[in-house]
Amino acid sequence: MKRRKILHGFAQAFLALAVLPFSELAMAMTKLMKSKSEWQQQLPAANYAVLFKDSTERAGSSPLNDEKRAGSYVCFACNLPLFKSELKFDSGTGWPSFFDVLPDAVETRRDFSMIWPRTEYHCARCNGHQGHLFKDGPQPTGLRYCNNGVALQFIPAGEKLPELRT
Repeated sequence: MKRRKILHGFAQAFLALAVLPFSELAMAMTKLMKSKSEWQQQLPAANYAVLFKDSTERAGSSPLNDEKRAGSYVCFACNLPLFKSELKFDSGTGWPSFFDVLPDAVETRRDFSMIWPRTEYHCARCNGHQGHLFKDGPQPTGLRYCNNGVALQFIPAGEKLPELRT
């Protein structure tokens, strides 16, 4: 069983190398460590508040709610791709919602800021707060990644994704 897991890990690493140039792969897999004051200097106030102070934008305020074009959604802070447009759905909640994420794009943790515990998710590269994960989404996953629009940028299909921020 251990041998199978090790081989599976090597196979995944090999496939990742085949898809991304080595320098881009290494950068994507490396955590981006910046202080909150550095992020505050680089980001607009509303984006910084959501991404690094765990704030929430007002429901229905994001233009990304109505975005219907094909493309990618990347972390506003570090530009890591998090979602593809085909993973988006209209949840009726007032926030951009997705039923799945790109592989290894987000990490989760328990959030106890409300009375009941929730699952928060954040960018796996810069640790920027994106939103909360709920189990009331559509199939095939049954999940709803409820995202703050100001934590994302939309890149239309055919446009080059922005360079990962350093």
